[in-house]
Amino acid sequence: MMISTRGRYALRVMIDLAEHSSGGYIPMKDVAERQGLSLKYLERILPVLTKNKLISGVHGKGGGYRLSREPSEYKVGEILRLTEGNLAPVSCLECGAEPCSRASECRTLKMWTGFFNLTNEYFDSITIADLMKTEDNLNYVI
Repeated sequence: MMISTRGRYALRVMIDLAEHSSGGYIPMKDVAERQGLSLKYLERILPVLTKNKLISGVHGKGGGYRLSREPSEYKVGEILRLTEGNLAPVSCLECGAEPCSRASECRTLKMWTGFFNLTNEYFDSITIADLMKTEDNLNYVI
């Protein structure tokens, strides 16, 4: 499994909004500039985050985006599942996949299921608040 730029950028946007929150709305051009990301590309990610109520947005003067919840209430797994579709390592474990005719005799299904569960548990154990913390004041790029 590989996390796409869509998932990585969504995390960067969420962290940036959390770090620069003052109760008001933050223009996405400011986030794009701080993060060194294309505004056009961010505009393709924002609808997913807004539609699923992770962030809220206001258009026009004084508009922008802000988090809908506290940073500690966002799990990385939630954001990645929204932006990546899901975190399944193999197609038979994807949400809504047709049952595999070989499942009863598949020697690797248990391994893939275990890996899938570990991946989800790991990403669900990390919050945006956790990612805001830096060690020795280093800024990490996701």
